[in-house]
Amino acid sequence: MEALERAFVALNRWALIVLLAAMACIVFANVTLRYLTNDSLVWAEEVARYLMVWLTFLGAGQVLRFGGHIAIENLHDVLPGRVGIALRGLLVIVLLGFFATMAWQGAMYTSLTRFQTTAATGISFAWVYMAIPIGCTLLAIHLLLIARRYVIERSAMESTEIDAETAASL
Repeated sequence: MEALERAFVALNRWALIVLLAAMACIVFANVTLRYLTNDSLVWAEEVARYLMVWLTFLGAGQVLRFGGHIAIENLHDVLPGRVGIALRGLLVIVLLGFFATMAWQGAMYTSLTRFQTTAATGISFAWVYMAIPIGCTLLAIHLLLIARRYVIERSAMESTEIDAETAASL
């Protein structure tokens, strides 16, 4: 199970790296062309924006995993052991419900927009909005993988590669 989880995290991380690299190359090429030729790629801004949407949704699970999202922990600090565990368990259940609802609604919205196309590239908006159900499903999976540790120990995953502050800055 641990090897599968490591592969899942690595695959998610590589997807983020590829998307970020593509976005950076597109924006760099567009800016360079604009200043060298006084002309730019018509589709570059649109594609970069949609890549950023995908980066946001696919990266949210990684940030959750390493404790990088904003949290209000005052109540956790004052509650005794079992009550704190119950609160964190309830929080995990609420978050899973929210992620499931967002994934479901995102899938429905994606279905509704499948015949609308983007202005510059002419691709279906479904490809853009598909980031919502996929990203929320990934959030739920990441949460399930760290839930036990979070509920019992009140800690996020640790990594030699990234900490909570670095994860939050992504």
